[in-house]
Amino acid sequence: MQESRDYLEMAFRSIKCFADDGKLLVHELDSLVDIARRDGVVDDNEKRILAGIIARLNPAELTSEMQAKIADLRGELQF
Repeated sequence: MQESRDYLEMAFRSIKCFADDGKLLVHELDSLVDIARRDGVVDDNEKRILAGIIARLNPAELTSEMQAKIADLRGELQF
């Protein structure tokens, strides 16, 4: 079985999201998570990319909606 390379697409798209306005919006995070889920499995590389993206977010700019989304993802995906 060939390893999924979706994590590369996720990393590339996250760069575009941040380059846009320096922020990551909830719908942009949702689109990155959709990439990870599209093959039915969120693998370790995809989790690593998501964790890295979330680590780069400025806590002062996080909306309550984004905080809830991140908490849900961390609980669901265990990263």
